[in-house]
Amino acid sequence: MKKYQHLFFDLDHTLWDYDKNVQESLSELFEVYQLVNSGIPNSGEFIQSFYKVNFKLWAMYDLEKIDKKSLRETRFKLIFENAGADPNLVPKVMEEDFMHRTSSKPYLLPYTKEILEYLKPNYGLHIITNGFDESQTKKMEASGLAPYFDLVVTSETTGHKKPDPRIFNYALDKLGIKNTETMMIGDNPNSDILGAIQSQIDNVYFDPNEKGIEHQPTYTIRHLKELEGIL
Repeated sequence: MKKYQHLFFDLDHTLWDYDKNVQESLSELFEVYQLVNSGIPNSGEFIQSFYKVNFKLWAMYDLEKIDKKSLRETRFKLIFENAGADPNLVPKVMEEDFMHRTSSKPYLLPYTKEILEYLKPNYGLHIITNGFDESQTKKMEASGLAPYFDLVVTSETTGHKKPDPRIFNYALDKLGIKNTETMMIGDNPNSDILGAIQSQIDNVYFDPNEKGIEHQPTYTIRHLKELEGIL
């Protein structure tokens, strides 16, 4: 079996349990700011509205139709509107509070620590993420991921977002390695898998919910422990 020297991981939804961390933070915000008094009936409606709005905003961000500042300034106003509440009632500190709470959450997806312990002695481990610098750093520290990884590459640092091959090439250049010496592991069919394919990097599609993919990944796994059969 082919021997790799380095492994690139996505962070959110691949190692860091985005859904659990975000939902817990949103439930806390609903209670702290008593959002029922702002016209949002319950935390479930608040969380559902968050997902609808956040997905659209990040899709726009990935297509460079909005920037980081616009995303953060409009996110909760749009969430309130979606939930049937007055956007003018959004607490001024809510976005900052949300980012702090969420980035400070420790929850990881199943087998994350186990597979990193398994891989660390034999591979250089690195992160390539489209997330923002400060939040991704906090997430890795709060969840205990930081010690496992040597290089963390963000779209904010490089000015390029996955699937743009330039973010992958940036990581390769920083490490002084070839694309044949590494593998990309991630959950997103486009940013992770298509990005790796376009960069001629072998890849593993992490598909725990069996959503499927239109591209042809090198490997597909349902849980992270399956990497032991590949690496």
